[in-house]
Amino acid sequence: MCGGFTCSKNALIALNVLYVVVASILISVAVYGQASSLVVPNLPIVGGILACGVFLILISILGLAGAVKHHQVMLFFYMVILFLLFLVQFSVACACLAVNSDQQEALAEQGWNKVGLDVKEQVQERFQCCGFQSRIHNTTGDFPVCDLVDRTCCHNEEVTPECWCKPCMKRLKETIDYAFKLCGGIGLFFSFTEFLGVWLTVRYRNQKDPRANPSAFL
Repeated sequence: MCGGFTCSKNALIALNVLYVVVASILISVAVYGQASSLVVPNLPIVGGILACGVFLILISILGLAGAVKHHQVMLFFYMVILFLLFLVQFSVACACLAVNSDQQEALAEQGWNKVGLDVKEQVQERFQCCGFQSRIHNTTGDFPVCDLVDRTCCHNEEVTPECWCKPCMKRLKETIDYAFKLCGGIGLFFSFTEFLGVWLTVRYRNQKDPRANPSAFL
């Protein structure tokens, strides 16, 4: 019978092993989200997903120890912390999905204005673009010259008014949008597994171990 003590114990152990995998996925996605744009390397909301992933690994270790030993105190703190983590991860994931196009453009422009010419040159080479919103009238040196990247965009052919690299703004917005949607979607999906863990812990904690002394059960 799956509702018994042994089944609940094995289910909770398996769920915490799954949490280790989930946390690894969250960390990988968040690292990709931060590295996906050289201009905005420290997206704060994406950093929240990364923190949730690291914290989930630590919590899963506590959950494994509590499940194996059927330790009431460990299971209690595990249940409370996991529920708080569910609330944080759910909120952060929803925030990622709620970022609109204007906010993404503002993030990209803010990051572009802060970084140096060497980073801008890397961005232009990576995304095959030139300038942020326009490449015309670059009298203040806002971005590096685009001779080399223009040849790449034109496949080493002669650069003409009809053949040159487009501004970087659209490409950066697309990258930031993908990073937010990826982090938000995965974070939202896996946050519900944490709610399942809270429910399973409450159930398992209130069950008696048939091998233990009944009078020792708290």
